[in-house]
Amino acid sequence: MIKDVQNQKDSRNISIQKVGVKDVEIPLRIERKLNDNKSELEVVYAKAKMSVSLPSDYKGTHMSRFIEVLHEYQKESLNCIDIEKILFDMKKRLDAKNAYLKLSFKYFIKKQAPKSALESLMCYDCAFEGEIDDNCNYKFYLIVYVPITTLCPCSKEISDFGAHNQRALLKIKISYDNDKQIWIEDLVKMAESCASSEIYPLLKREDEKFVTEQAYKNPKFVEDVIREVVLKLDKNEIINYYEVEIEAFESIHNHNAWACQKRIK
Repeated sequence: MIKDVQNQKDSRNISIQKVGVKDVEIPLRIERKLNDNKSELEVVYAKAKMSVSLPSDYKGTHMSRFIEVLHEYQKESLNCIDIEKILFDMKKRLDAKNAYLKLSFKYFIKKQAPKSALESLMCYDCAFEGEIDDNCNYKFYLIVYVPITTLCPCSKEISDFGAHNQRALLKIKISYDNDKQIWIEDLVKMAESCASSEIYPLLKREDEKFVTEQAYKNPKFVEDVIREVVLKLDKNEIINYYEVEIEAFESIHNHNAWACQKRIK
């Protein structure tokens, strides 16, 4: 019989809060929103980060079991309910008090240029995140990173010609109950509506003119953007927790502007 070192006892009396695997590459099946509230399954490339707690008297956890669990659910259409199943399976198989899973992936949304109407694909970094605590309470999070444009109101006010603008990255992390649904597309659209201007992957000259003038007519500090996002999230009755963070990659400073807001509803 092959010796199982991981099952040996440890005498240092130190429990480990999280131990597991990360950057596990795997294809995932998720639901994409279509028109008329219909949906279709789509395969995305994802990286998984998985962990469980380890009691003080356990020498190690069984790393291979994380991969086994993940691959068993590979063909499922993953949403908050399926992630809960994975977490409880991890908890059971690894004899742990709590469990954590994060699935990070690229999500492409078709965007139409504002004037030429040419279509192209815009890429957004997204993630599903779930955790089960020591009392078997489950929490699910949807995370999106949305690139936007901000134009400085102060620069516009004091300058005779133009105003400095920059690309910014808006992170929105939300939680909601298993019986509810919030689409990535809707969350992205909401975030973009709070910017000085949206960002597009393809722009012709007439589109560039529109986007530049749109931002100039709509100047916003990072404080303005985050407040508008918060107002919209507060109105959404499905969301029970949110975390918003914005970072503007400043074009005339050697530092970035940043803001963050969290709330349990």
